[in-house]
Amino acid sequence: MKSIGIIAEYNPFHNGHLYHLKKIKELYPDYTIILVMNGNFTERGDITIIDKWKRTEIALKLGIDLVIELPYPFATQSADYFSYGAITILEKLKVDKVIFGSESDNLEDLELIAKTQINNAEFDKLVKIYSKFGNNYPTAISKAIFDLTNKKITTPNDLLGVSYLKTIIKNNYNIKAETIKRINNYHDTELNNTFSSATSIREALKSNKSIQNQVPNEVIPYLDNLHFIDDYFNILKYKIITEDDLSIYQTVDEGIETILKKEILNASNYDELIKSIKSKRYTYNKISRMLIHILCNLTKEKANLFKDITYLRILGFNDKGRIYLNSIKKEINIPIISKITKEKDKMLEFEIETTKIYDIISNENLIKKEFERIIYLKENEND
Repeated sequence: MKSIGIIAEYNPFHNGHLYHLKKIKELYPDYTIILVMNGNFTERGDITIIDKWKRTEIALKLGIDLVIELPYPFATQSADYFSYGAITILEKLKVDKVIFGSESDNLEDLELIAKTQINNAEFDKLVKIYSKFGNNYPTAISKAIFDLTNKKITTPNDLLGVSYLKTIIKNNYNIKAETIKRINNYHDTELNNTFSSATSIREALKSNKSIQNQVPNEVIPYLDNLHFIDDYFNILKYKIITEDDLSIYQTVDEGIETILKKEILNASNYDELIKSIKSKRYTYNKISRMLIHILCNLTKEKANLFKDITYLRILGFNDKGRIYLNSIKKEINIPIISKITKEKDKMLEFEIETTKIYDIISNENLIKKEFERIIYLKENEND
């Protein structure tokens, strides 16, 4: 059986995602579609507005065949960590292709930029030079790439795509990459008629605006009891105030814990806190991730333990996904987890702890769901 991998957060699933999925199915109608999806926390250091179980149901109803969870330590870190975790899962699942959205839709350029960063002493030297001149790490990388390739890359999906390609090339994974042109602007904060960014949709939902034109009808029933990052602000505030040493947490470096201790007393929400700390060296997203690590207790010690994918956690599948999984499971060299038992992986134990934190606000007994069987969408159930 042939398969295609998608990496997405679906936060929430919108018309752009549906366009991407439909294009894949038009091109490869007989392939099994496998989604690697984060749990309840995101790569940009945010909370998912809909929990992972509901997002799994939506994904299956709209055409995904198999949903695998990207563990928290990979799902909430920078692009290279995120990509390594997601692409490695797809490699373990023997996918033939990974297809991602791209603003440029120029795979040749993206591959050139990826190869320029791998085992390249000149590239590493340039990044260090630009960093010394006060540029943050993403900017230093961008400048070094331009110097060596005369190519500019600034858009989020292209940047993430380069990280996917780097993972494939560096690890010699047997996965082919393809792109589909992205048709909406990731940074838009205002809704467009049909194709709007997830950012703009979340902002609209925060303001109680209708987003019926921006998401498939199947998503609408799931838009109650939404979660937003500011719902967790007082929990974070308590932790920052009472914690003796914030530097133990992942990405809390270079004395920024002192600034955090000071500014948390003046901020009334996440955005205010982040903006009070943001600088040329510390980007908005870097600080967001830092705060999520503090909130969820991802220490540097724990992060050092969670360097590789040690299990495959199934969140849901349909008949096609189940058949595909059965066809390859003997070739997979790590545990496939469909139901959590006493034989737990340390990283999986940590994943459950993050669900407990997420559920403080949702209060939907999501911990119980962690120990139940996976979501199974029977044939024709989504008709």
